[in-house]
Amino acid sequence: MTSPEPGAPAAVPAPLLEGRFDGRNEFSELIRQALTTAAAQGWREIILCDPDFEDWPLGVRAVVQALNDWSRRGGKLTMLARNYDTVLRRHARFVTWRQTWSHAVECRKSARLSADSLPSALWSPGWMFERLDLARSTGVAGSEARRRLFLKERLSERLLGSSPAFPATILGL
Repeated sequence: MTSPEPGAPAAVPAPLLEGRFDGRNEFSELIRQALTTAAAQGWREIILCDPDFEDWPLGVRAVVQALNDWSRRGGKLTMLARNYDTVLRRHARFVTWRQTWSHAVECRKSARLSADSLPSALWSPGWMFERLDLARSTGVAGSEARRRLFLKERLSERLLGSSPAFPATILGL
């Protein structure tokens, strides 16, 4: 995905899923669509949560481009994981993007929680998804207010017990 020429109409992203998703391919595509929509609509806040983000397509060029486009419009991205070892190892493009946009990205860890108690989800004020079965990558997505509120409350609770992690730069002597 490239940025449109100045004055050219922006591409309208496909409507986001309302309902169930099933499988790794649908899960990956859902992330791509959500971040493209976030950029197009100027979402002000996004929370990404997963035990380790291993099977998220964070290193995919289209995802990083969507994050670039979103970042230029301003907003805050919060990430929560048990640890970021897999992100550092598998998602090089994302790591570079995170360094560039460190002022807009807050990464937190909650190592004391079990992987089962940390949701695999994306939340925004207007839409969300949550994987209910990580092994099969099945879950639900939608804009229903009650579901968004419930997910936001759970994420906020886990963020309260978290600590800073995944620094944008490592300072050394």
